[in-house]
Amino acid sequence: MIWFILILLGVGLVIGALARLVVPGNDTMSLGGTWLLGVVGSLVGGFLGYVIFGNDVEDGAIQAGGLVSSVVGAIVVLLIYRASKSGK
Repeated sequence: MIWFILILLGVGLVIGALARLVVPGNDTMSLGGTWLLGVVGSLVGGFLGYVIFGNDVEDGAIQAGGLVSSVVGAIVVLLIYRASKSGK
C-alpha cells in the first residue's frame, strides 16, 4: 500500500512537470505546487475522459490513455491557474 502511494506521488509530480514543460511561460510554482498540479490534472483528465467516452471504452484503452488524459487535464488546470493569477 505504501508503494502504491509513493508511485502515485511520483506520477503526479511527473504529470505536473510535463504540463509545465508543454505550456511555455514563467511559473513560480514550487515542487509541491507542481505535484498538486499533476494530481488535480489527473483527476480532471480522468473526469473528462469519463464524460466524453463513458463506460464504453475497454479497460486497456482507459489505461493506455490515462497518462495522456492526465497531462491534458494538467494543462487545462495550469491554463486556468494562469488566467486566474493574471486577473484576465
